[in-house]
Amino acid sequence: MVTVANPIYDVVFKYLMEDERIARIILSALLKQNVVKVEVRPHEYINGKRDTLSVFRIDFGATVRRADGTEQLILVELQKTWLPTETLRFRQYLGVHYQNPQNVTGEGRTAHALPMVAIYLLGHNVGDVEEPVLYVQHESYDSEGRRVTKGLPNPFIDSLTHDSIIVQIPRLHGQVNSRLDKVLSIFDQTNKSKNNEQMMYIDDSLYTGDADMEHIVHRLLMASTDADIRQDMNVEDEYYSIIEKQDTEILMRDRQLAEQKVQLNEQKVQLNEQKVQLNEQKVQLNEQKEQLNEQQAKLDEQKNLLDEQKAQLVLQDELLRKSVKALSLAGLSHEAIASNLGLDKKDVIRLMA
Repeated sequence: MVTVANPIYDVVFKYLMEDERIARIILSALLKQNVVKVEVRPHEYINGKRDTLSVFRIDFGATVRRADGTEQLILVELQKTWLPTETLRFRQYLGVHYQNPQNVTGEGRTAHALPMVAIYLLGHNVGDVEEPVLYVQHESYDSEGRRVTKGLPNPFIDSLTHDSIIVQIPRLHGQVNSRLDKVLSIFDQTNKSKNNEQMMYIDDSLYTGDADMEHIVHRLLMASTDADIRQDMNVEDEYYSIIEKQDTEILMRDRQLAEQKVQLNEQKVQLNEQKVQLNEQKVQLNEQKEQLNEQQAKLDEQKNLLDEQKAQLVLQDELLRKSVKALSLAGLSHEAIASNLGLDKKDVIRLMA
């Protein structure tokens, strides 16, 4: 076992890819083509100022030798990130390539853009996709959905589309079944030191006899002893610890906001329930009011009836009084008047008063 620098760190990865041989080895494995020449595009290292959407990026001009012996120059945009990053940042970098007139070959009407492949080395998983390496390749189809192969590849079509390779570093788990697996095994984070994530333990016996892999391991071993690289790794750790702290604080705030939202929703439900109850009570009060109004109307009717009956009694009493007085003036006795009018003697005396 040898202790080497962890290539997931930007400074170590940059140190690796600055070695033209290693760049050819890694790109050949990823592209599954024979890369015979690699040239770093000028001024394309992104390793200075950072932000919460940090992406490390290297652009290559790679000369690929095909099976028929012909060679073709293609653009390779390699982007690496530790943290989940907005896809807009990746798209913006791709846009720079599409707009760069230096990425065009030929002149006039025969000019066309160089074919491009985007490679993403991600320090995080992409959702539930389980495959550690994804090849996203464009195909051409006719209007009936049949694949078109005649006349392809075509410079015009290749100028407007590009293939992508996505590597999910956390899903590299030490299985070496192909050349690509062997090359990517140097990024397998299950081999990192538990005490120092900047270092990895690699079983160099797995690469015995493989000159290319031995060269990569030797380069990583050199990086682990370089004081400047170790210092830059410390800076990266400090930077990402700040980002993780910020992410934790944001996560806590988001959680608090979510809890407050739940509480507000519960309060809203309670208020709605209270509103329903108040509406029900209002309906009951209205019903009671209607009942009271009906009862009052009945009482008013009864009062009117009583008043009418009282008025009739008063009228009858007045008529009896006049009759009693008239009979009394005619000389009839109280008993005779009572008998004549069907009254009691006491009523006769009362009416004459």
